[in-house]
Amino acid sequence: MDEEALLKQFAAQFAHGPDDADDTDAAAAAQGADSTANQATDGADQSPATFDTQQFLNGLDAIFDRHAAATEAGPYLEQAMVDAENAGDDAGLLTVLNETMGFYRSQGRHKENQWIVQRALELAARMGLTTGTSEAWATTLINCATAMRAAQQYDQAEDLYHQAQSVCRHSLAPTDRRLAALHNNLSMLYSETNRPDKAELELREALRIIEASSVNPDADIDVSSSHTNLALTLLTEHKLEDAHWHAAKALEIYRTGHLEHSAHYASALAGFAQVCFAERRYADAVTGYRHALAVIEECYGKDTDYWRITADNLRQAEEAAAQAGVTVDNAGVAGDAGALPQSGSRLPNSPAQGKTGANAASSPSTVSVSTGSAGAAEAVSACPVSGLKLARAFWTQMGKPMIAAKYPQYAGRIAAGLVGHGSECYGFDDAYSQDHDFGPRFCLWLTDEDYAAIGEQLEVDYEALPRKFSVDAQGRVTFEAHARSDASGAFPAAGAGSTVIPDAANAPTPGTATHDTATAESGAASSDVAEAMTTPIDAPLSPVTPRAQGANRRDGVFRIGDFFESITGYHTAPAQTAPHEWLMLQESTLAAATNGEVFADPTGLFSKTRQGFKNMPDDVRLALISKRLGMIAQAGQYNLPRSLKRGDGAAAWLSIHEFVQATASLVFLVNVPMVVGYMPYYKWQFAALRKLSGSMFALLPNVGEQLETVMRLSSAACYGGAGFGEGGKGAAPAIEKINDIVEQIAVDIVKELKREHLTTSGETFLEWQRPYVEDHIASDDPVLKSL
Repeated sequence: MDEEALLKQFAAQFAHGPDDADDTDAAAAAQGADSTANQATDGADQSPATFDTQQFLNGLDAIFDRHAAATEAGPYLEQAMVDAENAGDDAGLLTVLNETMGFYRSQGRHKENQWIVQRALELAARMGLTTGTSEAWATTLINCATAMRAAQQYDQAEDLYHQAQSVCRHSLAPTDRRLAALHNNLSMLYSETNRPDKAELELREALRIIEASSVNPDADIDVSSSHTNLALTLLTEHKLEDAHWHAAKALEIYRTGHLEHSAHYASALAGFAQVCFAERRYADAVTGYRHALAVIEECYGKDTDYWRITADNLRQAEEAAAQAGVTVDNAGVAGDAGALPQSGSRLPNSPAQGKTGANAASSPSTVSVSTGSAGAAEAVSACPVSGLKLARAFWTQMGKPMIAAKYPQYAGRIAAGLVGHGSECYGFDDAYSQDHDFGPRFCLWLTDEDYAAIGEQLEVDYEALPRKFSVDAQGRVTFEAHARSDASGAFPAAGAGSTVIPDAANAPTPGTATHDTATAESGAASSDVAEAMTTPIDAPLSPVTPRAQGANRRDGVFRIGDFFESITGYHTAPAQTAPHEWLMLQESTLAAATNGEVFADPTGLFSKTRQGFKNMPDDVRLALISKRLGMIAQAGQYNLPRSLKRGDGAAAWLSIHEFVQATASLVFLVNVPMVVGYMPYYKWQFAALRKLSGSMFALLPNVGEQLETVMRLSSAACYGGAGFGEGGKGAAPAIEKINDIVEQIAVDIVKELKREHLTTSGETFLEWQRPYVEDHIASDDPVLKSL
């Protein structure tokens, strides 16, 4: 259960908060905003409509103040989008989109939010914000990232948060609350991806900023929210006493400020209930959840994730109370002074054994692990965690401490991560990927000046890092600081020597997402892999091929510009005004330059450079979409059926190849590379397409599966089916099915183009859609126009 999504409601706001507006003035302003919103329909002979951003915000405040958001906010926001667009007010439209992201997130409308996220990023790019450090761009990045995080699209969310960090360093004051919101939201992401230590650090920084900026921290809702969030994170770290103190402090702030009718009060109530449950104080937990539900229903209605999650927690708390023989007073008030034990009081202990359900520890089992040669496909064994996870652990446990000890004056200037070529950089590596160029590794990126000063010695120290590690049953990686003399290159099983940390030292907590997240992150190292594994310090996990050595090395120390030049040919991304240079870059090249993860980037320079390559100019994206439409029409709709009628199986097969390539590329381009990344090279093209299609945000989500069906049937269609697993039925059924799929894909593409307002035509022969798409290209550069 995504408890954090309910409880951490202190998220980035673009320009307002629902608790700020005066009721009377806001109601009047809402009428004014409604009047403004309707100007566009008053008649074509009137002057162009205008959009009043402040009236829009006041009207939205009034809706929240009346607790009418569940029924009124959605239509109000949708109309405001239309009005701002009709008025040609890009800044106003960006404000509306930011507000809409927050509201849709609160309502669990994650699928619809994809459209809003994409529109916001595209609009910001069109306004020229993405190359600067404006507050509007920082806030938009934070809100887009938070929307993606709420939808559990963690890779995209983390990337957007890191971009926001880089911008915020230059655009926001040290006590700006949006900076605290960024730290808070990053903590949520870290919590949901099983990194509670990092989450705690982010939350403590958020709390510090909020308290420093507050006129009265003892009666400030945002301070209370930060205490609640910190309490929940401490709970996942099993720091019960600290968690209790912060949860109680949050409720105390609401009482002091007489803020019990705020919508955010539900978060504090549910947070305190969560801590009470862990303390086995079931009566207080039940009361807290009941009161939280009442507040959520009043402010948001029952048809929300917030309500459903809290209701499920309440059910679990009531069951636990019944089993413990505890009577719950229905009239009790969670958070009353008598219900809050002092932070210094001794908390009850709960047994570590006998846990059931989601929190139960898995029974260990042993698997055989060995390393195999590159030519032995059957010898799949190896490291049971992903390359990215291994890289992060190697950096955190070995690289970062080495830099702090040997290069303290540069520790705040060195970026680290794993980006570039290699299956693990895309997150698609598995046991079969580990037969070459796999092992503990990361990249260190330096400015030219710093590289000249320490680059060579830092490379020596990086190469000398111990690489011996173990992986326990929960997929946790531990590196050993001192090497063993064993250099056999094998993975000896540790058997009974494996150390397994119990899941929790206290009573199980209802509905926490921590354990599910841990399992997902562990990948192959789930409950069925319970042995520790080690590898000698000086032996790589697999052979290093020539393509990953020398100038093509994939890890170690790099100048930032040299690193990107080695992949793309450019030190920094081409200018937004140089479309011809962008068009010369393959999508797979851009994918390699922007994949992976950045573990640390104190100055933000590496992330800024990387972001430049993600920020494909929209005119270039539209030009590429037009090209892909042309190839889909030419190869799939025109040449494929003709080649099949001629009986030219080879030509038909090549037509299918071109059709599939163009269609897959179009899916990524329509979903916007800044949001979903670029299509990688052929080996991982469909792995990436499946991942994208599985996202609740995906546009054209069914196309990937349809393309795989076309490929499966291509043997029968092109060569008659004999011996190709199609039952000897001949080519006709397969040809008919392929033609139907091609046309259905074309229909789906046209629907999406219409939804994106890129066409007004219903023509499904996609060549005829190209002029409509190219009409939206703003530049007059002829390289962007195909017709």
